[in-house]
Amino acid sequence: MDFDLSEEQRLLRDNVERLAAATDAAPAASGWSRERWKQFAELGLLALPFSEEDGGLGWGAVETMIVMEAFGKGLVREPYLSTVIICGGLARHGCGEAMRKDLASRIASGELIAAFAHVERESRHDLADVALAARQAGDFHVLDGVKSVVPHGASADLVFVSARSEGGRHDRDGVSLFLVDAKAKGVSRRAFALADGTPGAEIRLDNVSVPASALIGVAGKAAPLIERVADEAIAALCAEAVGVMSAMCDMTVSYLKTRKQFGRPIGAFQALQHRAADMFIALEQARSMAVYATMMIGESDPAQRSAAASAAKVTIGKNGRFIGEQAVQLHGGIGMTMEYRLGAYFKRMTAIEMMFGDVDHHLRKVAKAGGLERAVA
Repeated sequence: MDFDLSEEQRLLRDNVERLAAATDAAPAASGWSRERWKQFAELGLLALPFSEEDGGLGWGAVETMIVMEAFGKGLVREPYLSTVIICGGLARHGCGEAMRKDLASRIASGELIAAFAHVERESRHDLADVALAARQAGDFHVLDGVKSVVPHGASADLVFVSARSEGGRHDRDGVSLFLVDAKAKGVSRRAFALADGTPGAEIRLDNVSVPASALIGVAGKAAPLIERVADEAIAALCAEAVGVMSAMCDMTVSYLKTRKQFGRPIGAFQALQHRAADMFIALEQARSMAVYATMMIGESDPAQRSAAASAAKVTIGKNGRFIGEQAVQLHGGIGMTMEYRLGAYFKRMTAIEMMFGDVDHHLRKVAKAGGLERAVA
């Protein structure tokens, strides 16, 4: 297979890397910059995954991978993953034509910030574990419950909310998806920062009434849509993680070349050269799996697509932690400081490892898909 980028893709990569390079390691008070968000819109990045019929650029998973890797290198904290990748994916795959075009145009212009409220306090990484209740009342649906960790939820204008319409808490059937105005009566938000500085929020819905038009797709049948978009988000996160790991490797090699001990650069010592080489090998393994996950996004078989995403997430999580730990150790004391950029990269890598399932969760999914569930239990 030919993995070389086209001229257009190389230009995209170079432009996004230049734009992302100016990001500060320490987040602003709001966690992200609306001015930078406008720049993303002007560059066309917010329109990237939407079809031309919906007012987008009609690009695919490879271009998304390029953008997310550049964002990883630059520690970009703007709500690109939550708004464009996740909520944009829910709109593209689940909404009717009129709603899809409206959301696509508003996202592409930078006007709309959206968030996906799905994780609950006891759900861990199970996508089917939804307790927030949805009941029908005439021509309306009434939502009641709490979503605990919603990235960029405090600044979102619209929120996609998963809810339980029927069945037991862990049943795959019975999960519905609704589009809710973040300022609707009964919606309250408590903002906080995630471990890596990304803004998050707890969103409480107290008997929030939404019209029938707010239901995405068919009531109780949203699980396949959520799983599909989760796989796309995992592929995007894997690409971002490659950017983060690449930055940590570059910083470490540069430090080994400049830090001197016993009258010469510490990079001259063979033992440290071996550790740097191990970091590079781990990076290339992660890059290969990120490409694999990206190539499998269009797979028509959900089981194969999900298995590929899980396999990539396992490699990304393990290798990212290895590279981060090696980078901190090789930097010595400066690698432990809050002010040094390396720490911000390692925190982001740790956050990526936990999003949409940690290594153990996805390792069990891979084993189950291969019939080896008992071997890792």
